[in-house]
Amino acid sequence: MRKFVPLAVSAALLVSMNPAQVEAKGCLRGAAVGAVAGHYAHHHAVMGAVGGCLAGRAYYKHKAAKQAQAQQQAQGVH
Repeated sequence: MRKFVPLAVSAALLVSMNPAQVEAKGCLRGAAVGAVAGHYAHHHAVMGAVGGCLAGRAYYKHKAAKQAQAQQQAQGVH
């Protein structure tokens, strides 16, 4: 249980940095995957969670931009 406290604190800090632009789904999923991967890579779970959060946010931000672009093209707006 004590191993998850730094992970939770890191996630809370990342969310509090810029709450208007945080995409929680990407951050939480990425942090979970990154923490597991970091744990197996020489016990760097916190570093993996931070990296996973950033990567997850970037992925979902890119995905949302592509969906918005496709929606605009479907409506005929250029």
